[in-house]
Amino acid sequence: MAEEKEPITEDYNTLREKMAIPEYGRNIHKMVKHITTIEDREERNKAARTIISIMGNMNPHLRDINDFKHKLWDHLAIISDFKLDIDSPYEPPAISTLTEKPAPVPYHTYPIKYKHYGRILEQMIKSATEMEEGEKKEALIHLIANHMKKSYLTWNKNLVSDEIIFKDLRELSGGLIDRGTDIKLSESREFTSRIKKKKTPRKFNPKHGQR
Repeated sequence: MAEEKEPITEDYNTLREKMAIPEYGRNIHKMVKHITTIEDREERNKAARTIISIMGNMNPHLRDINDFKHKLWDHLAIISDFKLDIDSPYEPPAISTLTEKPAPVPYHTYPIKYKHYGRILEQMIKSATEMEEGEKKEALIHLIANHMKKSYLTWNKNLVSDEIIFKDLRELSGGLIDRGTDIKLSESREFTSRIKKKKTPRKFNPKHGQR
């Protein structure tokens, strides 16, 4: 009669107990779980300090971080599921801090008159209105107007005349920048050709094995 073999039990990580802080590994979690069963308080304290030392050696690059030791004792409490009764040098973290949702990050929204120009361009226009009259201001206005034309053509299929750009510039500046016939902007085809070049991928060259 053939000898019956014991069934093979698979030991997958997915079947094991979930680790509170996986970065420390399963052995540390087993050690922490073990010392929660030690009845002698002094022995538990001694074992806890040993584990803290091991945890610290696992992360030597973090030793220069402020409150490094404090973090280790907090992690020890979390790994033990707050069941470890020891004389910790630090107050353990509140359980509620692990379950509460993080505070929402404030997101500043600003009304944008024309989205295809964007807020940064509006800020540039504002800066131009605050500059003293002179060559630098005129150069900045010319740069802004050309960039407005480029932005317009990037997000709109229709061509745009210089008159529309200067009308928008006058509106966005609150009437403080009123230009037109005295500024010549780049031709629309110059911007559209650049935009098409950026959007069109280079063809594959089998001879060179490159694009």
